[in-house]
Amino acid sequence: MSSSDVTVDGLKGIRPGREAMTGSNHVREGQPGKRRRRRGGRGSMVPEAEFSSYYGRPIVKEATWAAPDIAGYLFLGGLAGASSALAAGAQLSGRPGLARPLKLGACGAIYVSLAALVHDLGRPSRFLNMLRVFKPTSPMSVGVWILSAYAPAATAAALGELSGRARALTVAGSTAAGLLGPAVASYTAVLIANTATPAWHDGHREMPFVFVGSAASAAAGLGLLCAPLRENAPALRLAVIGASVEMAAVQVMERRIGIVAENYHQGRAGKLMRTAEALTLAGVAGALTRGRRSRRVSALSGAALLAASACARFGIFDAGLRSARDPRYTVTPQRERLQAQRG
Repeated sequence: MSSSDVTVDGLKGIRPGREAMTGSNHVREGQPGKRRRRRGGRGSMVPEAEFSSYYGRPIVKEATWAAPDIAGYLFLGGLAGASSALAAGAQLSGRPGLARPLKLGACGAIYVSLAALVHDLGRPSRFLNMLRVFKPTSPMSVGVWILSAYAPAATAAALGELSGRARALTVAGSTAAGLLGPAVASYTAVLIANTATPAWHDGHREMPFVFVGSAASAAAGLGLLCAPLRENAPALRLAVIGASVEMAAVQVMERRIGIVAENYHQGRAGKLMRTAEALTLAGVAGALTRGRRSRRVSALSGAALLAASACARFGIFDAGLRSARDPRYTVTPQRERLQAQRG
């Protein structure tokens, strides 16, 4: 060994047939073309790296949130925020028949949403503890403060409608809730996209548009369900806008995130997302056609839009949990991004 030189092609100076064949000289009989790919133009026979994880276990930790609590919280919070915004516009344009059910619905939805959040946290004190500090870099911290400001405003607007008194307080509450409503409807998208869950994080660019569009169509659905025909024109327009934004954002997101989009088409999440799309199309079509003349069709269209928004939120939630269980959805996008940077 001391008198020989080691090269990439084996040992130089050693007589053939006396030493074991090296990987670069060895070709299996009957398989002359099956040489492994050489890296960097050298003769080292390094096998192509394959996808794997430690004992096949997930790479990112699956969220411990419960589906009924957090998925319901995502839906009801969006419904409340968008309903307050639509109610404020209805009040300013002189449509009390549209504004009243939206104010009451927003108040009820936000408190049920808060109850679901506190139930998932385990103790009410955990929610209150988050109010001790304000951390702009934390979506949860910002969201808690937004909810703490929005809930009293929505309550004032609803109580004013029920009592018929304190007109100034009612208007102030409705206006404040309407201004905070878009933030309530959209911050939950930032909240879930800020996690490491592939189906949520990879869609961080489009997720706020998906959530806002879904919330807008849900609020429009509540208006179509409860308001008289002569006053529901703003709800009809918002239904078309919200449904268009949501469906377009979903399509753009799925094309951009690549393989991770499989989670939105498979299993329970796929069924929920397909149901949401069908209900959205049916609700908008019904409201634009016979819903303009029939109170019953308008109400059914509104109920379909509400159900569609709920299915979409539960579908997105389930897709995120599903993507965290399979390490392929964590590793493959990372490798694709690295290859794109090198290319």
